Amino acid sequence: MAALKYAGMDDTDSDDELPPGWEERSTKDGWVYYANHDEMKTQWEHPKTGKKKRCAGDLPYGWEQETDEKGQTLYVDHINKRTTYFDPRQAFTVEDVVVKPKRYDGNTAALEILQGRDLSDKVVLITGGNSGIGFETAKSFALHGAHVILACRNLSLASKAVSAIQQEWHKARVEAMMCNLASLRSVREFAESFKAKKLPLHILICNAAVCTQPWSLTEDNLESTFQICHLGHFLLVQCLQDVLRRSSPARVVVVSSESHRFTDLLDSCGKVDLALLSPSRKDYWSMLAYNRAKLCNILFSNELNRRLSPHGVTCNALHPGNMMYTSIHRSWWLMTFLFTLARPFTKSMQQGAATTVYCAVAPELEGLGGMYFNNCFRCLPSIQAQDHSSAASLWELSERLVAERSVGIQAL
Repeated sequence: MAALKYAGMDDTDSDDELPPGWEERSTKDGWVYYANHDEMKTQWEHPKTGKKKRCAGDLPYGWEQETDEKGQTLYVDHINKRTTYFDPRQAFTVEDVVVKPKRYDGNTAALEILQGRDLSDKVVLITGGNSGIGFETAKSFALHGAHVILACRNLSLASKAVSAIQQEWHKARVEAMMCNLASLRSVREFAESFKAKKLPLHILICNAAVCTQPWSLTEDNLESTFQICHLGHFLLVQCLQDVLRRSSPARVVVVSSESHRFTDLLDSCGKVDLALLSPSRKDYWSMLAYNRAKLCNILFSNELNRRLSPHGVTCNALHPGNMMYTSIHRSWWLMTFLFTLARPFTKSMQQGAATTVYCAVAPELEGLGGMYFNNCFRCLPSIQAQDHSSAASLWELSERLVAERSVGIQAL
């Protein structure tokens, strides 16, 4: 300190405050250095503390790093429409220490989880991404640089979703592709079209679902809720498993529901019963069909993780949150009425998408799967959802169903 006092560098209020003539700058990769304009020199160490620092995390949400015509790095704030040569990360510099993972809860929004994240090297595929939670999930990834593909049955609505995202950020890389989960033929065609793009696949989100639908059969002669919520996704992952493995580490995220707790799938012999999963018209109750499909989601997620995790592909399931006003209940007027009454007390779509995003990108989940999450916390699903034999039985049944309706589908 005596040397600092002699040099006139101890007359500031804080040890971190720079002496006159000094300026703090940062490199493109976030390391801080110091420029002395009087002596025309730079150094890595803080002129008072002698410490080296780096910027904490990536650029804040809405910021982008660019280069001007002179080759200098500048920073563009797309939210507030301004440009500066000051790195905004310098407001949050830290010593090079390990940062503990942040804890999230039911009030967290998807964009909060992704704040500061650069996903420009990721390809994300989301089923049913044109509305509701799926749209907010897709938007959140796209606004952070990911190449996002919306796999939807209605290309017109999907194209409107793409436009809405690109209106928020003109550089968003998002596109729509046709994929109707109610048609196994459509799922196969989508998978071939995706493979033709020669893209990797880092995150696959099985989000699409239907609820409280009138009884109907798909073109594959299966009850529609079961096929759309489960079997279509099962085949989709089968068709894309080789892409996922080549892209490892990769993650599959399956959106389930707490309603999985209120049902059963087993017959008297303890096997998964197709008659329960794809019932006849007289045995059909829409809410029960949805609950069973959501139980299938968790069993599928667990078995998929067991099979693919040795190859660098993990899978987790989740409940997006209680009481969210989405269009999933549009087929039943009573449910729509009840949700309308409860709307002031429901989660927002951004909050509903948070757990999906968390499972897809959380660093602390790298290499970990076979789990179930609610409000960004791990929790235990129902006893049957944890049953390995039920998961294996459902897998075998699903393999048989798609094999009977296809040729040459390779089992996982």
